[in-house]
Amino acid sequence: MDLTRALGIESNNYSELSAQIRLLKDDLDCSTSSPSDRRILASLEGILNNWSARTDITTAGSNFAFEDEDHIPPFKNFLCPLTKEYMKDPVVLESSQTYERSAVKHWFDRCIEDGQDPTCPVTGQVLRSLVLKPNIGLAGAIEEWVNRNIDIQIKSALAVLTYEPLRVENIERALDGIYQVSEEHPSSRYKVRNSGLVSLIVKLLRDSSKSIGTHLRSKALLTLLSMTKDEESKKMMLDEGMLKLTIHSLTGRSEKEREHAIKLLLEFSYDEACCTKIALEKGALVLLTSIAGNLEHPAASNLAEVVLIQIEKTEGNIEHLAAAGRFEPLLSRLREGPIDVKIQMASIMGRMMMTSGSKEQIARQSATTLVELLSKQEGKELSLQALHNLSALDDNARVLVDASVLPSLTHILFSDEDASEELKELAASTVANIVSNPGHWELASSNSEFPSMQSKEMVSKLFGLLSAACSSNCHASILRVLCGIASSPQASELVASHIRDSRGLEIIVEFLDHPGVDHRVLAHRLVRLLSGIYPQEVHEQLKHSNKLSLLKDKLLDSTKSTETERSDAACTLANLPLTDVEVKAHLEGTFVRWAVTALMNYSHGPNRRFSQPAFNMVEGILGLLLHLTRQSDQQCLALIREHGLMVAFREHLGFPSTARAKQLACFGLRNLSELGREICAAELDSPRPLWFCSSLAFICGDTSRRPSTCPIHDTSCNQDSQLCLLQSDCVKPLCDLLTDEDSNVQMAAVEALSTLVSSTATSTLKKVVEELDRQGVIDSMIGLFVETRSGELQEKAISMIERTLRVERHAVKHSLNQSLVKALVEALKHGNANTRGHAQDALMNLQQLSGVSGNSSSQIQMRR
Repeated sequence: MDLTRALGIESNNYSELSAQIRLLKDDLDCSTSSPSDRRILASLEGILNNWSARTDITTAGSNFAFEDEDHIPPFKNFLCPLTKEYMKDPVVLESSQTYERSAVKHWFDRCIEDGQDPTCPVTGQVLRSLVLKPNIGLAGAIEEWVNRNIDIQIKSALAVLTYEPLRVENIERALDGIYQVSEEHPSSRYKVRNSGLVSLIVKLLRDSSKSIGTHLRSKALLTLLSMTKDEESKKMMLDEGMLKLTIHSLTGRSEKEREHAIKLLLEFSYDEACCTKIALEKGALVLLTSIAGNLEHPAASNLAEVVLIQIEKTEGNIEHLAAAGRFEPLLSRLREGPIDVKIQMASIMGRMMMTSGSKEQIARQSATTLVELLSKQEGKELSLQALHNLSALDDNARVLVDASVLPSLTHILFSDEDASEELKELAASTVANIVSNPGHWELASSNSEFPSMQSKEMVSKLFGLLSAACSSNCHASILRVLCGIASSPQASELVASHIRDSRGLEIIVEFLDHPGVDHRVLAHRLVRLLSGIYPQEVHEQLKHSNKLSLLKDKLLDSTKSTETERSDAACTLANLPLTDVEVKAHLEGTFVRWAVTALMNYSHGPNRRFSQPAFNMVEGILGLLLHLTRQSDQQCLALIREHGLMVAFREHLGFPSTARAKQLACFGLRNLSELGREICAAELDSPRPLWFCSSLAFICGDTSRRPSTCPIHDTSCNQDSQLCLLQSDCVKPLCDLLTDEDSNVQMAAVEALSTLVSSTATSTLKKVVEELDRQGVIDSMIGLFVETRSGELQEKAISMIERTLRVERHAVKHSLNQSLVKALVEALKHGNANTRGHAQDALMNLQQLSGVSGNSSSQIQMRR
């Protein structure tokens, strides 16, 4: 006041007074005034700036979110001169001025930091005592004012949340007000609860969740989160279904909504009973596990992890957590818990539905412990159920074998006298699951107590169980085990020999007409596997048991037999060395018509399928028709021509046929081509009419018109022929197979094409080679030979190339082909005897070697 009078300024014009002080301070900065003087002026400037910053007391210090007409403004003395906000803990200084305790303490700290004596911010008086005395009267008045405003705030929020229809634009203000009351005035939370606002917010989320949007849902969750600090309010939320609503918000669009929902769940999870409710709530654990694993949102991820840790503390939740994909609590208890806990965890694993990924993870961490439990009587059954569950995943076979599960399982199966029938069934089924995946169990260590699965002793024991009075399910599992070990590429031949030597075929064949579908399917599969290794023995056993006709009946029965049974029956019949009499008896006209029609339907029909049984069926039927192509009597020739077998085989040279089907089709075409050549040669060597007679009609087809001469057979063949590759348009498809990815298919194609040049008379060889060259066969064959390493395929390819190079024009054409010459030289050096001979002749035809005595030299001289 002295300064204002001296300067002629109004005593309440703090802004002008502060400006004058600033000017004085600037003048002193340019002079030699002491630092203490400058500090005093700086403090004075700060005081005056603070005074000049006063706000309108009608709004100052009020953070309540109310409309102006609802708000009771604070009195001037409610406001702290330093903070300009109403005081929560007013204290009086020695200067009789009242301040907020925290604000004035901070003022004192700043004075001391500046090296000054503490002063009163308003009066500037240097204080001799820093004692802060509570202003009890003022505090009471402020508290009364606050309580009145809280009541107004609650009343306003109630009006907004109960208004019909709901006005979305006012909801945020109401929620903000409730949140502020809860956070800034915790002692007033009971008022919010008693007013019914908690229930109204829950109702808002339940009934109007979609209409209010993610932003307001986030605000509502945040408000309820604050109110959970009041236990009664938390109980009220749970009673009114807030748990389910919170879980639903875990899928909210905004990260804030999800984060507030997780925080709310965390508050709920501190109660054990509530943890159980969360675990039982549909989808809750799956969502939490997913969020916990999403590191793109670390805040939400960490919160979800804390919630899950809380839930894990309740033993009853372990199974629910595992079902949601959180296995560590279960696995840690299984590995480290006492025996009763381990057994309990094994029980959970045995009945739990698991995905493929989870089964692999669990198997790697639990297999060893589960195998150990098999040796304990009280844990045997439950651990076996768990192992059986895990064995259902193919990739777990290696893990379980490494854990030495097979010795324990076979002990239960063969040696454990206390094991029940159900336990033996489970052990057999588990073994079957493991051995159905070849590549690892074959290498499992064996000893006197545990012979290897492919050993003669093990095979004998399995057939012993198969012959014993075991349950039907146990028999089915044993058949599965036998199918598994007989399917292994590493062990199939050894197992097949043991089955043959132990008279196992007799037992297996009896299951072919078993009333149980599984037994029949497995028996047919096993017979098919064995027929591919020991066809003669299987053939004899089937005839001895009068089951040969059963296979044909099974193949034709599409109503009572499964597709798998029928396809296996077809493959078995195809593998058997049927006699001529059996071929004529079983492959009569009706059957051949069915077979050709079935081939078309399976591969090119409107309902064609690409399942494994369908592929097997095609291969089996093709193999059956091969039997017919080996017959040369009039009856079979008539069937071949009538049903167009060459066309049927041709249709299976391309997609979607399997490699084996392509190979069988090539064999069929090879046989028919050879048959046609033999018949043609026989007819040409015998007297005959000018045009067709006798068996030659099967090559020529319709004799009513005079067809052109076939360059392959040097006689008349037409498009109806079923014994000529050229006229049946088979040459190009066979040529395309020379670039097939499967070497067996390539070899079969070479064999079929080779029938066109093998034993061909010199007079017609040129026409044959010219035709093959026109269709691109010669270049493709040379390309195949150049790229092929030594072996059977190279031998077959070079044989055809050597015959091709006997034609002088082609010998000259390819003599400059350095890749061919180099490949022939390599074959001459490294091939087997036949390959070297063909390579030598080919090089001589190319004039890359000097003529030596032998057929090739004579042929070259003849051409010259």
